Amino acid sequence: MRDQSPPSTPPDLFTWEFAANPYPAYAWLREHAPVHKTKLPSGVDAWLVTRYADARQTLADNRLSKNPAHHDEPAHAKGKTGIPGERQADLMTHLLNIDPPDHTRLRRLVSKAFTPRRVAEFAPRVQELTDDLIDRFTRGSDTADLIHDFAFPLPIYAICDLLGVPREDQDDFRDWAGMMIRHGGGPRGGVARSVKKMRGYLAELIHRKRQALPAEPVPGEDLISGLIRASDHGEHLTENEAAAMAFILLFAGFETTVNLIGNGTYALLTHPEQRERLQRALAEGDRGLLETGVEELLRYDGPVELATWRFATEPVVIGGQRIETGDPVLVVLAAADRDPERFDDPDTLDLGRRDNQHLGYGHGIHYCLGAPLARLEGQTALATLLTRLPDLRLAADPAELCWRGGLIMRGLRTLPVEFSRPCSGQT
Repeated sequence: MRDQSPPSTPPDLFTWEFAANPYPAYAWLREHAPVHKTKLPSGVDAWLVTRYADARQTLADNRLSKNPAHHDEPAHAKGKTGIPGERQADLMTHLLNIDPPDHTRLRRLVSKAFTPRRVAEFAPRVQELTDDLIDRFTRGSDTADLIHDFAFPLPIYAICDLLGVPREDQDDFRDWAGMMIRHGGGPRGGVARSVKKMRGYLAELIHRKRQALPAEPVPGEDLISGLIRASDHGEHLTENEAAAMAFILLFAGFETTVNLIGNGTYALLTHPEQRERLQRALAEGDRGLLETGVEELLRYDGPVELATWRFATEPVVIGGQRIETGDPVLVVLAAADRDPERFDDPDTLDLGRRDNQHLGYGHGIHYCLGAPLARLEGQTALATLLTRLPDLRLAADPAELCWRGGLIMRGLRTLPVEFSRPCSGQT
């Protein structure tokens, strides 16, 4: 009889095979090495935290700093941690790289501009963009690449509109974002150059908007104008802080939503009973299942695989493992959200799952500021796709699909689909 005992050594991580399906490896780590030190593809040694309880504790632990200055080696200066090119482009002063009290001040200022009301008022524009993109890729064709034709452009155009980037400049943003999302698949240095171009453009745009800002807010005022106007006890964002915040809202806001739409659609197409369940609910005018369904898609195969970098400012014990001062720590959200100690049948997709406090958008003071916008875009995109293209289906073997390399994000490179062309652009 063949030995069924688990392997005694950790599975290979960060290979192409791992990228296609990391969940068996994460299950091994949760059981055998829940806080595991590994060498990342960049050469940096870091701790991976994989259990839900440990992950939640780690995300809220103020002894773990977001400031890369606390790392015990100059890896960040070499581009091995953080967002490529952000240091050279002078974009470090954003919410993913700072701690209280600076984080508290900046988040409070940004929250005054990026309000739930502003997101809710943006819903009709998101629907308009969604319908327009579906009109485009279904015009004269019954096939599409849902990443290139839909999941990628939708959040780019949406966040550009929300920020107040003029329509005639938005294709430049699409090109820069396309380079950033390739994670090494483009020309050498292309990501850093794109970040630098985006930073230069944002600085100029912010300066122009500051010069033309009316004394009082106007209906439908864009987010950059809101960032400029926001104040806390008379203190405003500097132009550099506003540029860094606009950059991170764009960078963090578009790729997570690309992956939410892409991964979510793929999950629905490979779980036909769940897709049909959601289609029936939408046909009956019930959006409750859509709301719980998007949360389940975020848990089941979410857009962010690992939370962004943290660095120990003093010795810390996580899950019984001592972490030394200066050590990098990465919380594996994808592993925590499949922890059987927290979720019943965690490897099962259940769009009606109720007890679903997933960590897909983080936890604690660094909980994703743009989560309401991402949810709006994800719900609108998936509901419209399933309503307008009811027979949407994969046009490739799942085993042939390629997942993008990269440490933090999880998403497909392409998603080939087939469908019967709709008769009109109306939902």
